[in-house]
Amino acid sequence: MAPRTLVRHEGLRTAPLLIILVLLGPACALDKYLADPDRFPGWKGELPGGSDDSRDPDEVGYGLLGEEKWRGKVEPVGWEPRSWLFRNFLSEEECTYLRTAANSSLVPSTVVDAATGGSVPSRVRTSSGMWFAKGQDAVISRIEERIALVTMIPPENGEGIQVLKYINGQQYMGHTDYFHDKFNVGPSHGGQRLATMLMYLSTPEEGGETIFTNVPPHPRQAGPEWSACGKRGLGIKPRRGDALLFYSLHPDGSLDPASTHASCPTLRGEKWSATKWMHVQAIPDPNKGECADRNPKCVGWAEANQCAENPVFMHANCARSCHRCTGKLSANRRIVSDV
Repeated sequence: MAPRTLVRHEGLRTAPLLIILVLLGPACALDKYLADPDRFPGWKGELPGGSDDSRDPDEVGYGLLGEEKWRGKVEPVGWEPRSWLFRNFLSEEECTYLRTAANSSLVPSTVVDAATGGSVPSRVRTSSGMWFAKGQDAVISRIEERIALVTMIPPENGEGIQVLKYINGQQYMGHTDYFHDKFNVGPSHGGQRLATMLMYLSTPEEGGETIFTNVPPHPRQAGPEWSACGKRGLGIKPRRGDALLFYSLHPDGSLDPASTHASCPTLRGEKWSATKWMHVQAIPDPNKGECADRNPKCVGWAEANQCAENPVFMHANCARSCHRCTGKLSANRRIVSDV
C-alpha cells in the first residue's frame, strides 16, 4: 500500500509543474512572435504595396486614394483664429503664371467704404492689385477647384481671385476680411465672408509677414529673420507656393476678432499674393442675365475710373462693374482686404 500512496503523492506534486510548463510554452512562443517585426501584423512590410510606398506620412492627400488632386503638408497655425498653412499649395509654374497674367492689369488697391459699400482709396492699404474672373481660364479654374477641395467650401461660394503686389515698404495695416458695412452681407452677395485662402506667389527678401495682430507671437518669431512688424503678432513668413487658410467667423457664425490681420511692410524685394475669399452662401453669377461684364478685365478697368473716363465702351461692355444694374452691386467688385 505504501508504494501506491507514494506514487499518487508524487503525481500530485508534479502536476503543477506540468501545468506551468504548458502555460509557459505559448507565452514563450508569443514573445518570440511579438519580437519578430517581420511577422507582426500591421507592419509596413505586410501592407498592400509593402515598402514601395514612398509617400511622406506627414502629408495629407485630397481626392480619391491614388488620384489625389493635391497632396502636401498642412501645418496648424492656431485656433484663434482657426488657421492652417498648406505647404507648396501652388506649383512654381502656377505662381509664375498668376504674376505674369496679373502684372499688366495692376491698379492701386482700395478699401470698402462702410457708408456706401463702394471702393475708395486709403493710406492704410498701399499695394496694387487686380482681379481674375471666376473660372477665367484653365489655370484659374484648376486652382479654384483645389481650394474648394481642401476647404470643403463650395466653389460657388467664392469670389474671384485677387492678386496683389507689395514693394518699397508697401503694407496693409490691421483689418478684418469680414464686412462691416450692410451692403455686402446680403444674400445677393453671398452673405458674410467665412474664410480666406491667402496664397503666396513670391518670397520677399525682408518683411512682408502676415500677422494676426490680436494674437501673441510664437516664440519662434524672436529670430533676426523676422522684421520688427513681424514680431507684433502671430506671424507667417510668406514663402512662394505656400497658402494660408483662416476663418473670419467662429463655428457658430459669429465674427472672430482674432482674425484681424496685417501685411507687414515689404522692406526688400517684392511680395506677391493671390487671395480667394469664401462666403457663407453661394454668390450669384454676375455674368448671367442682361446686366453683365463681358470682359474679365472689367473690374480692374472700373477701379481705374474708366467708367467715367470711357463711358461709351464701359457701359456697353462692363455694365455690372460700372453699377449700371439697377439696385445691384457687382458681386466681383469687393476689394476689402488681402495680405
